[in-house]
Amino acid sequence: MTPAQRRLARLAFAAALGVVAMLIIGGFRSLSVLIVGVLGLAVTLAALWGFLSNRSPLRWVCLTLAFALPIAVIVFYIARHQLWEIVVTLLLVALAVAAARAALIRARPPHGMPEREKPSPVRPFLIMNPHSGGGKVRRFALDDKATALGAEVALLNGPGRVDVAELARRAVVNGADLLGVAGGDGTQALVAAVAAENGLPFVVVSAGTRNHFAMDLGLDRERPDAGLDALRDGVELSLDLGLIGERTFVNNASFGAYAEVVQSPAYRDDKRGTMLRLLPEMLSGQRGPHLVVRIDDEVVIEGPQALLVSNNPYEFGGPTEPGRRARLDTGLLGVIAITVDNAEHAVELLRGSRGRGLRTLVAHEVLVESDAPRIPVGIDGEAVLMPTPVRLSIQPLALRVRVPRERPGVPRPKPPIDLALLRHQALATARLASTRHRDRDRK
Repeated sequence: MTPAQRRLARLAFAAALGVVAMLIIGGFRSLSVLIVGVLGLAVTLAALWGFLSNRSPLRWVCLTLAFALPIAVIVFYIARHQLWEIVVTLLLVALAVAAARAALIRARPPHGMPEREKPSPVRPFLIMNPHSGGGKVRRFALDDKATALGAEVALLNGPGRVDVAELARRAVVNGADLLGVAGGDGTQALVAAVAAENGLPFVVVSAGTRNHFAMDLGLDRERPDAGLDALRDGVELSLDLGLIGERTFVNNASFGAYAEVVQSPAYRDDKRGTMLRLLPEMLSGQRGPHLVVRIDDEVVIEGPQALLVSNNPYEFGGPTEPGRRARLDTGLLGVIAITVDNAEHAVELLRGSRGRGLRTLVAHEVLVESDAPRIPVGIDGEAVLMPTPVRLSIQPLALRVRVPRERPGVPRPKPPIDLALLRHQALATARLASTRHRDRDRK
């Protein structure tokens, strides 16, 4: 623990105490100010819950109320000539959050995965989906550029559905020494499994819509053609693979609310709109099977409304944006379980903080049981119906991935406010100081 961490943690607690002092002073000066503030917070929480858990026109009334109430409280304070107290309190809040995040960022271990030098492939084989990502293969001339680099390219033009795993296996039989995909994460996972089975390196070309796997590898998602640089000037990483039943996944498998949303026919055309339309029924328990989650036969989570099991843990950025995985070689599954029962839980989730409505764990194996014989699962964004119970596990260092030597890397999300760690950092200062004094007295 560095001196900077200790100083920043103490500053965060000092600023937080300043916020408490300002609130107490305001309360003593005027009981009505304190009552208005508490009532405003309570009604705002209730309004946010009403927006999230209702489909009727009332939800938009709740949303309007949730925005209007804080403004009304501020106007009330201004009318009472207490604007300076609001400004000072907000500045202290900002200082506390900034100092806390700075302390927690400095406490994180270094990220990134070990790279190995390996010779360039002689007979690379790439599968490309010209329809993926709105036609990125054609727009960036990925097939022509890969061919110019000595790769054999198979375009998934149809007609009909192509078994990409079988296509990759045939390429291995014909002598391919590298497999790659320009397409979505679901296709990436299928071919990555074949590469892992045969001990071959795998190349990711970010030609899908979201390209979460490419993002967590630190690739440039805006320039999918840059991924082809791995063929001529690349390094290798060893990564884990997730396994759900007999199927491989590179990102995550989702259950409950999110899996139900993915199952909707409207999801691909309007992801946000579909999520907003179906979320109220999910939160109120009116939709979806009852789930029981068993983690390494030790932890049991009863009835989560949403569950995300990932190939390596996410650095948490919020329930709708789980963040990024700075490492894909820890040999662990990440588990995010959401159970929202009231307004407080909902607001904690909206803020992206860990609370009683959100649990984040790590596991070697996860078992998902249900009262339904088959449940919807979103596997790397693809909707699948699977028989229960569903077993998920991790395959440590199963996949060799070849990436360009020069790539943007993985920016890390802001860490959540971890009060236990902050307290440890702040108290370490006192312990360290007392130890130094004892050492000096002995001398």
